[in-house]
Amino acid sequence: MTKTKKERLDEKAEMLHDNKRKYKNTPSDIVFNIINYSVFGLFTLSCIFPFWYIFINTVSDNQSVSRGLINFFPQGLHINNYIAILELREVGNALMVTLGRSVLGTAFMVIASSFIGYLMTKNDMWMKKFWYRFTIVTMYFNAGLIPWYLNMSMLGLTNSFMAYIIPGLVAPFNIILVKTYVESIPLELEESAHIDGAGLLTIFWKIIWPLSKPILATIAIFGAVGHWNSFTDSLMLMNNAPDLHTLQHRLYIYLNKSSSLAAMMQSGTSSQAAAAALAGVTNVKVINYTISMVTVLPILLVYPFMQRYFVKGIMLGAVKG
Repeated sequence: MTKTKKERLDEKAEMLHDNKRKYKNTPSDIVFNIINYSVFGLFTLSCIFPFWYIFINTVSDNQSVSRGLINFFPQGLHINNYIAILELREVGNALMVTLGRSVLGTAFMVIASSFIGYLMTKNDMWMKKFWYRFTIVTMYFNAGLIPWYLNMSMLGLTNSFMAYIIPGLVAPFNIILVKTYVESIPLELEESAHIDGAGLLTIFWKIIWPLSKPILATIAIFGAVGHWNSFTDSLMLMNNAPDLHTLQHRLYIYLNKSSSLAAMMQSGTSSQAAAAALAGVTNVKVINYTISMVTVLPILLVYPFMQRYFVKGIMLGAVKG
């Protein structure tokens, strides 16, 4: 006799109840869970607190911050510090440079690395093994900082925005991830498209590219975070082009010369609003905190939204070696 829907639901509920009784936590399990959650909770708080501490000091009353009175909760909320910092031409310009290199550099890197990774899956590619191994070797060996600088100089990439884009187009690790992921896509899809007359580029753009969105999002995260946090290339290559300094480079300069920055902002070199915002500050702590938050906050807000693609892309691409 066929069971009714209600009877099937009752059976499932009874089975769940039996499983709960069967796997009831023992006192030792409860103690372990308490210790486990407590340790990881404290670890999480220790990671979050530095960001929280810096943030509340940037939005609190500057006089209270100067006296060291802000420790856990903000006082006298305002955003004048952020307005003052962003009104500095150098910071706004550096923000646009960093944003531009992050967007363009990531986009071109994803396109180039994904296409090369796709080519590495083609058995009829000329000298496939050699080129693949040659690409992977660059992950472990490099000529060093001075040869790198000389090479960039000879290529005309000093004091040029393209120095942020061209060297990062081919990322060996990302190529490995894409290659591994593409190999998990059924080959029959490519073969059927090839029979219909589709060429290599058409197959890549209309079949491989849409099916590879998880791994493409993953390498995009790597690229965006790398470009946003990049510092050495700006420091070494943009000596005569201050308008091309990145936000990280500008942070480095301001943290080393924050006293001069405070004097500049209060002497009227920047706008009156910027000077008034930090009036009465007896030390440069607020300036350092605010610039640090301007540097960290954008990528900190974007990363959590991309996390699900990151995990999915890595796991799906891990089924083959």
